[in-house]
Amino acid sequence: MTYTDLPDQGVVFWPVGTGDSTTIVISAQLVMQVDLRDMKAADEDDAVVAAVIDRLAETLPTNDDGDPYLAVFALTHIDLDHCCGFGDLLDSPIVIGELWATPRMWRELADGEELCEDAVRFQQEAERRVAATLTALAEGRAPVSGDRIRVIGYDDDRDQHSYSQLPDEYFSTPGQVVSTIDRVPVSERFEAFIHAPFRGDCAGERNETSLAMQIQLQAEDGTTGKILLLGDLSYLTIKKIFDYSEEHDRSDRLAFDVMLSSHHCSKKVMYGSDEAGNEERKQDLLDQFDTHAAPVAYVVASSRPFRNKDKPGDNPPHLLAREAYEEITTEPVVCTGEHPTIEDPRPVVFALVPGQGLTLVSVDELDESTSDELKAVEMSQGASTGRSLLAALGVTSSVEHADAVASERPSGADLAQDAVRQARGDDATPPTTIGFGR
Repeated sequence: MTYTDLPDQGVVFWPVGTGDSTTIVISAQLVMQVDLRDMKAADEDDAVVAAVIDRLAETLPTNDDGDPYLAVFALTHIDLDHCCGFGDLLDSPIVIGELWATPRMWRELADGEELCEDAVRFQQEAERRVAATLTALAEGRAPVSGDRIRVIGYDDDRDQHSYSQLPDEYFSTPGQVVSTIDRVPVSERFEAFIHAPFRGDCAGERNETSLAMQIQLQAEDGTTGKILLLGDLSYLTIKKIFDYSEEHDRSDRLAFDVMLSSHHCSKKVMYGSDEAGNEERKQDLLDQFDTHAAPVAYVVASSRPFRNKDKPGDNPPHLLAREAYEEITTEPVVCTGEHPTIEDPRPVVFALVPGQGLTLVSVDELDESTSDELKAVEMSQGASTGRSLLAALGVTSSVEHADAVASERPSGADLAQDAVRQARGDDATPPTTIGFGR
């Protein structure tokens, strides 16, 4: 199999403190961003958070005009730690092909609730795209890339807002699959199964209206990688997702190789209070997580480093949550604020390796080798620059060589090392290192 025959897919979780910035590489030309936290602190010399917008501008593929091209930006909900810097993203050279938004934003604006500046910028951009889409349709044409929008979810007050005039094809609701990215059919390599927001939750707390979805990436040989993104949902809504999918024979839509822990590894996912006010563990949901986790599964905490001890009232990340997650996975929780070290956190990168699945790429051993099979996850701006995402991060990638966790199931490191040996037949260093994409 030659280098050009290989797929180029994977996911990056950026170190942005306690907040979310997730980049999904679908192909060499199609990249999806879910949430954003880009802070001014990222410009400091000793920053321990990533300048996400700058890194994307340097590494994204380019469109026909030579501009960095982001196929989709999806916002799970309009909390600042999920949309921080969106205004700067709009003002950057990056062109966003399609925007994914949930109805809750329109409800809050109608109710006169005060939003952060970046949430306002997102809302204004969403409204601009709704208007541009309606204008294009009235003129008998489809909206162009850069004007496109998808509304995910359904609210009872839909008819009070401008987006209600969009045709049904611009909406997605729980139980539906999205397999087009900026109007490009990609079902052979990507699907987003929508789990939430539920219609009945749209008037509830903002966190409970988060966009939740299972992303499935598929390599050309049929190897799949499944990523579960749950926004800032808490126990009740996540339990509803799992119960509903199991009851409707959709258990495959709950499966995950990598799960981004909801609400930055908050204990609200699996702990509640009993009648006496004591913390009560929700083992039923943890059992469901365990049932649907892959044989080698990872949980990622997009957060600051964990404390040595939690105190009542502390914000996430919570040690209780980390300990609970580590009971259901073969691998330790990967914290974006600690990977590989607290002093020098780097992006958490999973590459879709043909024949193996989503594999954690190491940044601890920068000069370690990798297999020809993994070259497929090198993503550059194409022939125009030839720069890969990992190269821009200063990383020469290698397959994770962490110690295997004692288990009857094989560790991710063992599977990755086997892939290396099978691909090149020995332990020699290959001539080419990998990046993210082609």
